[in-house]
Amino acid sequence: MRRITRIATVGIASAALALSATACGGKKSSDSPSSDGSASSSAAGAAIAYDIGGRGDQSFNDAAYAGLEKATKDLKIKPAEAEPTEGESEADKVQRLTELARKGNNPVIGVGFAYAPAIKKVAAKFPKTTFGIIDDTSVTDKNIANLVFNEEQGSYLAGVAAAKASKSGTVGFIGGVEVPLIKKFEAGFTQGVKDTNPNAKVLSKYLSQPPDFGGFAKPDLGKAAAKGQIDGGADVIYAAAGLAGSGAIEAAATSGKWAIGVDSDQYNQAGLSKYKDKILTSVTKDVSDAVFNLIKSVKDGSPQTGEIRYGLDKDGVGLADSNPEYKNNAELIAAVEKAKADIIAKKITVKTTP
Repeated sequence: MRRITRIATVGIASAALALSATACGGKKSSDSPSSDGSASSSAAGAAIAYDIGGRGDQSFNDAAYAGLEKATKDLKIKPAEAEPTEGESEADKVQRLTELARKGNNPVIGVGFAYAPAIKKVAAKFPKTTFGIIDDTSVTDKNIANLVFNEEQGSYLAGVAAAKASKSGTVGFIGGVEVPLIKKFEAGFTQGVKDTNPNAKVLSKYLSQPPDFGGFAKPDLGKAAAKGQIDGGADVIYAAAGLAGSGAIEAAATSGKWAIGVDSDQYNQAGLSKYKDKILTSVTKDVSDAVFNLIKSVKDGSPQTGEIRYGLDKDGVGLADSNPEYKNNAELIAAVEKAKADIIAKKITVKTTP
């Protein structure tokens, strides 16, 4: 059953894993769009519709929630959240976005490329509402903001760090679903490893293939994949797999190997605190700021539209340094900082496909 969440208070920790009070998504809104596509509700706010795994994934979705939470506190907006269901159809996404827009939320943000077809349909029906989509540039319109990142650049830095931290010379990459977006993570990581240690070996594994997107939602799959790579000699595991990545982190940590997190600084995620000492670093995407900036632009009366790209040059992607073991490795940090400078200076061009 689809769930629509309306937060009644602010100040909820962004790492919280439990959802706020929820109401069944089967209840239809009493609001209806006017003839010009604007919403009739006076209870306008900002809304995000989560990707597979939902809030509490300790990664991608939680980063988006942090941006909404910040906007709730700093901009005094009324937030709304919508959760996905496993195996849902495009029609489900259309209904979810339509309900959020009909209730007067502006902007309405789809977290993840899977929302692209639905946003294309719904944005046309609500021309006065700004729609944001994270990780997609395939759908465009005058009221759509495409919030995208140079994931390959952050992943390159992770590859440099992995090569420097590895003692076996073998590292692992785990992708949630084999789609072009996740291949950017793999491409950058592999290039960073090989540029740092040409003799290193990179083991790659994808957890599912489209149209099965379960590889983003099942920690057991990530755990099993990481165990397999560790058995194959890997001593550093980098997973770009949403909620499934937490299973990979668990497997690496319990085996005494290094894990590299993704999207959020997973060293600081409460749900992963048991394994934090073995989370060397995380490839961060500033999804939080992207969400906040879009909400603020709408509130300020100048909505962002078109492609809005976040790369190393804008600190839109990067590596977290929360783990003291990372900060104390001077050789590793020097290599990462040099690689970052070279990418920004365009001395290094990072691949987007393996």
